Amino acid sequence: MPKLAVGLLVILLIALLWLLQDNEKEDQRATLIADVLWLEQSFRFHLESNTEQLQQLSLDLARSEDSDQLFDTRARHLMKTSPELAHLAWLDYSGVTRAALPSHISPRQGATPSRERMEDSSELARKLGKPVFSHPYPAQGETFFELHVPVYRGDQLTGMLVASHSLNGMIGQLVPWWFVEKYQLQIVDDEGSILASKSKLNAGATTLSHQVLLDPPGYGLALKAMANRVASSTAQNLIITLIIFLAAAVFWSLWVMRGLMQHRLAAEQALRAEHAFRKAMEDSLTVGMRARDREGRITYVNPAFCEMTGFDAGELIGALPPYPYWNPEELNRTRELHDKVLDGLAPEEGFELRFRRKNGDFFDALVYEAPLIDSNGTHTGWMGSVLDITERKQAEELARQQEEKLQATSRLVTMGEMASTLAHELNQPLAAISSYNTGCMNKLDSGKFTPDELRGAMEKLGVQAQRAGKIIRRVHDFVRKSEPKLAECDLAEVVDDAIGFIEHLAQKRNVRIGREIPGWRQPLLADQVMIEQVLLNLMRNAIEAMSDTEPDRRRLTVRVTQHEGQIEVRVIDNGSGIADAVKERLFTPFFSTKPNGMGMGLNICRSIIEFHKGRLWVEANPEGGTIFVFTLPLGSAEP
Repeated sequence: MPKLAVGLLVILLIALLWLLQDNEKEDQRATLIADVLWLEQSFRFHLESNTEQLQQLSLDLARSEDSDQLFDTRARHLMKTSPELAHLAWLDYSGVTRAALPSHISPRQGATPSRERMEDSSELARKLGKPVFSHPYPAQGETFFELHVPVYRGDQLTGMLVASHSLNGMIGQLVPWWFVEKYQLQIVDDEGSILASKSKLNAGATTLSHQVLLDPPGYGLALKAMANRVASSTAQNLIITLIIFLAAAVFWSLWVMRGLMQHRLAAEQALRAEHAFRKAMEDSLTVGMRARDREGRITYVNPAFCEMTGFDAGELIGALPPYPYWNPEELNRTRELHDKVLDGLAPEEGFELRFRRKNGDFFDALVYEAPLIDSNGTHTGWMGSVLDITERKQAEELARQQEEKLQATSRLVTMGEMASTLAHELNQPLAAISSYNTGCMNKLDSGKFTPDELRGAMEKLGVQAQRAGKIIRRVHDFVRKSEPKLAECDLAEVVDDAIGFIEHLAQKRNVRIGREIPGWRQPLLADQVMIEQVLLNLMRNAIEAMSDTEPDRRRLTVRVTQHEGQIEVRVIDNGSGIADAVKERLFTPFFSTKPNGMGMGLNICRSIIEFHKGRLWVEANPEGGTIFVFTLPLGSAEP
């Protein structure tokens, strides 16, 4: 029974509230209609007053001898008393502006509707001989309409007064402050489009609205006011609120214990679910998580971190630096990074450290640090994510060693393909040595010689022997496997050595080799043998690409330029060129256009250039053929 009585009381209160609200809405609607009608009458009286003043001005202009001064004086007064007037112009019989305020530029000059529609109003005013309002038109970001008042001298039409009214100006000047405090005011056209509006109410769902036609100017313009809230009595609302509050208190007293128990059970269930979720998430993570307070004390570690270091959570939580998993050989560097993290200077890209497990083994770790912020926005410490990158670093080292072996193999293959070139280069100094040696023996056998003659021959023999030795050393340096060594070198010498290797092959294929190298060059910090390997590979490819080219057009050019802190090398041939589909895969490992190619040459070349912090790409030769381009930075080239 108490529940039923309280329920009936609530229903009756809701019915009473609805009736009161309905009566208040009807009262507000009546007030809204009266206010809108008053505002519409105010607009109409103001426009009629402007029309009468302009008609009087037209009569005075027809009678005045100094009509220009009269127009200026009266127009300024009219625009001052009627701020909604945006422009007032006096046109002669042919429609040319004779005088205008504030300038000769009328708003209708930027209007979007057709000019014929504007001129209809002027023509109608001419025919009727009385003031005529124009259609509204948009211009300059707002809406205007014009009042056309004919000017007669006797019975003769001599001109036209055109007053441009701004709808925004009318609302801004003629609508009182209390109106916009209560309503949303709009001027709409016959299609319902909003031409001007004003309100101090926040946008909301409108419950009441009323619309009246705005004539003048007419043409479907209407004045629309909307109210989005219903005023209510504070005393009534307070009484109803107190009654509902008392009824709710009764229900609350009946259900408070049940509600408290349900809330407690739900909180316990949520806590158990949250704990289980967090535990499952912690156990599934393979990334080590470690939390520290502002003093560096460890406050939390997850199972992955414990498994990574070999220490239990109880051995780590509460520990201060130096931590038991720090590497004793890197204590100073680790301490410096630890202090930077506590000072908020941890690198965003993370940092690498070498940690020691409990069993004494070492592992490489990549650490990322982020600030810990509590629910009050206070910085309480740092959360670190630790990744074991030992296997990754080992894989990178293995890949680097394999890359070096592959480069050495490539150089051996290159020298194997150029065996005839080396034989030709060694044949010349060896033949010269044999010739000089025979000459010396003949001199000795004849007994007709002088020491100077023998000394000259022996010196030339020594020069040829050095030349042969230099060729052998150059080949040995080129093919041997060694660590990359960055040292200052002259790119011109590198180019000359590469041309020396490839020149015999070029002569055999009837290819002329040209070099374009500037006279002054900055020293380049690079591995000379590696750059020589790139040039040899690119020049050999260029020579082979010109096998089907006419002999007189077989020219290979090595062009070196220097600009913007880089050296650019271009290997240019006049061959058959490379198709676009092939260019996309040209630097892919094991892709080759040669029948017996390994498909690793260009890929190794790109790796060498990228090791030197440069770029390697291919372009089409405008004269036919292909251009391979690579750049090398000047200065430091540390990888």
